[in-house]
Amino acid sequence: MKIPHLQLLQELIRIPSVNPDGDPGIQAAGEGVIADYLQTYLQGLDAEVELREVRPGRPNVIAKFPSRQPGKPRLLLAPHTDTVSVLGMTIDPFLAEVRDGKVWGRGASDTKGPMTAMLGALQELSGQLCELSHEIWFAGLMGEEAGLLGSLALAEQEAFDFVIVGEPTGMRAVHTHKGACWVTLKARGRSSHASTPEAGENAIVSAMTTLSALQVAFDRASAKILDPVLGKSTISIGTIRGGSKINIVPDYCDAEIDMRIVPGFDVKGFLSTFASAHPSVSMEAKISPPLFTDPAHAIIQSLENVGIPTTSAPWFCDAASFGQKGTPAIALGPGSIAQAHTADEWIAISDVDAGVSAFKAFLLSLHD
Repeated sequence: MKIPHLQLLQELIRIPSVNPDGDPGIQAAGEGVIADYLQTYLQGLDAEVELREVRPGRPNVIAKFPSRQPGKPRLLLAPHTDTVSVLGMTIDPFLAEVRDGKVWGRGASDTKGPMTAMLGALQELSGQLCELSHEIWFAGLMGEEAGLLGSLALAEQEAFDFVIVGEPTGMRAVHTHKGACWVTLKARGRSSHASTPEAGENAIVSAMTTLSALQVAFDRASAKILDPVLGKSTISIGTIRGGSKINIVPDYCDAEIDMRIVPGFDVKGFLSTFASAHPSVSMEAKISPPLFTDPAHAIIQSLENVGIPTTSAPWFCDAASFGQKGTPAIALGPGSIAQAHTADEWIAISDVDAGVSAFKAFLLSLHD
């Protein structure tokens, strides 16, 4: 039984699937319930579906659609199932209210609107998918909002020939984006009375000196590697915490630094060299790689042929998890990234409908 696109979007928004990392703003966080919903929905489209647990109670949803011939290239459609926290929202995050031609709620834009567009196209073409030139897969990926956990797991488990990750890109194919490197810097010193600072070691001063040197070194290194589309890598010192009281020389200082990396910038090598030159502090890094998929790829050309242009983005997403394994990948979906993570998140119904039509036209262009 077919579900209207609007109804499907509302049902997805009404299922809380907040990433449990940090403070989700609700007690029942995680992607387990929406995974169960998607499993039932996809089975109704005659797909072979399984839930693959990545973290306890937090599975990826993996679906493969029947194909008339074995050995076809694999095309994966892959939105993520988690959303960010609902803290601070000014609307009911799970009401999925329809107002002013929009659907309102957490995940409406990021990324249940793009998910609806993908599922809506698959629903409308469910009887024809077996005839396409590609074997069609769908994955509801957990954990994108904190660590890309679901996509990293699936990229290790399965090989695909092309991946389209669901994100609100205004139905433009993001073929390249910056990566992220989140660095935690820790400086440690020795406390003493502030009246005799020479008796202690000021951790804040040590951290500030190192951060200043890091900024200079990064700017110098990033200026040497310019991407023709994305420009240069950037750095932002996001947080700094240290000390306990004004009259105590601080014995600790922690800082967090956000680096956005263009393809070709060896951030691991940069940090290794910098850390060797500054042994007085410790540095830990979490790295999400940048993405580059050749815009001349046949799938991207097929997208362009049905009116879907290419573009770039400063943010990162699940596509990079597949890209780092050598799989061509892009991000694509209706809606605007400007609405993602907002206090009153929404997506225009007309954008979702247009997304369904665009994905449908693209899939039909792959007719064998």
